[in-house]
Amino acid sequence: MTSHHQTLALVLFIGFVAVTLGITTWVSRRRQGSAEEFYAGGRLFSPMENGFAIAGDYMSAASFLGVAGLMALFGYDGLLYSVGFLVAWLVVLFLVAELVRNCGRFTLADVVAARMSERPVRIATGTSSVTVSVMYLVAQMVGAGSLVALLLGRSSGAAQAWTVIGVGALMVIYVSLGGMRATTWIQIVKAVLLLGGTIVLTVLVMVRFHGDFDQLLVTAAERSGHGNAFLAPGLKYGGNWTERLDFISLGLALVMGTAGLPHILSRFYTVPTARAARRSVVWSIGLIGGFYLMTIVLGFGAAAVVGPEALRASNAAGNTAVPLLALDLGGGASSTGGTVLFAVVAAVAFATILAVVAGITLASSASVAHDLYASLRRSATTPRSEVAVARVAAVGIGIVAIALGLLARDLNVAFLVGLAFAVAASANLPVLLYSLFWRGFTTRGAVWSVYGGLLPAVALVLLSPVVSGSPGSLFPGVDFQYFPLQNPGIVSIPLGFLAGWLGTVTSDEVADESKFAETEVRSLTGAGAV
Repeated sequence: MTSHHQTLALVLFIGFVAVTLGITTWVSRRRQGSAEEFYAGGRLFSPMENGFAIAGDYMSAASFLGVAGLMALFGYDGLLYSVGFLVAWLVVLFLVAELVRNCGRFTLADVVAARMSERPVRIATGTSSVTVSVMYLVAQMVGAGSLVALLLGRSSGAAQAWTVIGVGALMVIYVSLGGMRATTWIQIVKAVLLLGGTIVLTVLVMVRFHGDFDQLLVTAAERSGHGNAFLAPGLKYGGNWTERLDFISLGLALVMGTAGLPHILSRFYTVPTARAARRSVVWSIGLIGGFYLMTIVLGFGAAAVVGPEALRASNAAGNTAVPLLALDLGGGASSTGGTVLFAVVAAVAFATILAVVAGITLASSASVAHDLYASLRRSATTPRSEVAVARVAAVGIGIVAIALGLLARDLNVAFLVGLAFAVAASANLPVLLYSLFWRGFTTRGAVWSVYGGLLPAVALVLLSPVVSGSPGSLFPGVDFQYFPLQNPGIVSIPLGFLAGWLGTVTSDEVADESKFAETEVRSLTGAGAV
C-alpha cells in the first residue's frame, strides 16, 4: 500500500473514532447510574432506530470481510454464510423477538429465571453468555488485525498485536462510559456507513460488468482456477463425508445460533414495547437482507476482479477481499480514485469492528454483573453496584478477547463467528425455547440444558482441527485432534436439547403451573412486561 492509502485511511479512522468518542462523552454526561439506563438505554429507542442498531450489531467484520473472502476463494460454498445469516432472522422474528421483550428485563437469564430457581439458572446462563460473547469478540479482533496490517503494509505480529490492543481499549471506553445509549448510536452510525459503502461497491462491480451478473459469475469461475466447480457445491465442503457433515453442522449453527446471541437478545430491551421489538426486527430484516444480497456481488466480484492468487497473497484466509476489490475498482494502487475508495472501505470496515465489539462487550459485561455477580453475592445488590461491576467486567472481558484474538489471527473471521453461533445454538437456544414453550420444564432441566450444550460445544472445538492437528490450526505443531469436524453444531445442538429434556424428566421438582401460565400470558400479550 502507498503512503497515500495509509495517510487517508488513518485520517478516516481517526475521524470515526473521534465522532464515536464524542457520542460516548456526550452520553456519559447523562445519568448512567441506573441499571435500566446502562443496560437498555432507558428503553427510549424507536423501532426504526433499534432496527438500524440491530443491523449494525449483526453486520459484523465476519459479514463484510470474512463472507466475501470465503465466496471469493470457494465460490458457491461461501454462499452458505450469507444464506445462513439471513435465514436465521426468520427464527428470531417468529420465535424470539416479541416473547423475549415481554418476559425479560436485561439479559437471557431474566427470561429463564422467571419460572425457575434463580441462582443456578442465572449462573449457568450467565456463564454461557460470556463464553459466546468472548468467542464472537475474537472474530472481530482478528478482522481488525488483518485490516490494519493490510493498510500499513505490514504483516508482522507486532502490527496486528497493537491493532488488536487498540480496538480492545476503545471498546472498553465505549461500554464503561456510554453504556447502551452510546453503543446504540455508534451502531446506527456504523450501519449507515456500512450499507452506503456496500451499495457503492456493488454498483461499481455491476458497472464493471455492464450489469451482466452472468458475466460476473463466468469471469469469477475462470479466474478462480477451478472452472465450473467454483459455481457448484463442494469446493470447500464436498471432498468427503466429513466435509459434508461439516457443511450441515455449519448450516445448523448459523440458522439457529442468532436467536441465542446475547448481544442480539439484549437489543430487544431497548424499545418500550413488544410491538416495537417486533417492528425493530422487520426493519433489521430489510436492512440485513439487502446487505447479504450485496455481499454475493462483492464476493464473486473480488474473485473476478482481484483474483484468488492476489487475495491469498494478501491474507491466506481471504479477510482482505473487499478492501482489495475497492482498490481495484477505484483505478488501482497508483490512482487517486483507488486510494480514496480503499481508504473509505477500510475505514468503514474498522468502524464495523468497533461498533460490534462495543455491543458484544456490553452484553457480556451485563451478564457478568446482572447474572453472575448478583447471583454469587449473598447480600442484596443495588443497581449502582451492578453498573460498577459491569464497567469493571468490560475491562476483564476486553483483556481476554485481546489475548485470544492475538492467538487466532490467521483464521477466517466468518469461520470464527460460525463457532460462536454453534455455541450459542447449543447452550442458549434450547433453554430459551424450553422456558417459553414447555409447561413441565424445571430448574434442573434448565441448568442441564445450558451446560449440556455449552460444555460439549467448547470441548469439541478444542478437540477439532481448528485447534490442532492441521497446518491452519491454532497450534499446528501439536496434535490432539479427536473430533473430525470444524464446527460442532451437528453434535452439540441436539445434546443441548437432549440434556434439557433429560434433566427435566429425571428431576423431583414439580414444575410450577401458575408461573408457566403467567409467563405464557406475559410473553403473548405483554401484560406485566417491564
